Amino acid sequence: MPLTEFAVKFAKSIARPTKLSDSGGLYLLLHPSSGKWWRWDYRRPGGTRNTLSLGVYPDVSLKAARERRDEARRQLANGVDPGSKRIAEKSAVADSFEERPYS
Repeated sequence: MPLTEFAVKFAKSIARPTKLSDSGGLYLLLHPSSGKWWRWDYRRPGGTRNTLSLGVYPDVSLKAARERRDEARRQLANGVDPGSKRIAEKSAVADSFEERPYS
């Protein structure tokens, strides 16, 4: 059964990390320290399993998490691994040099 915004808002983990499943591999990971992280489990084009982080609740709502999952599924359908793409984008930004004026 898919999650509701009400269930997400009031969900709490008691003693250990807990998963609240939505649909299509999307779930909310609850930590005892009151953290709530959106995760998506998928299989890479090579067949290995991977987990992609989609954001932190309440910064990313249920609707936004589903939209991010759907976008990642479209990338996967086009043969692009969303996890590898994210890593490549971050390294491209980290490898760039910024021009700075001399002080």
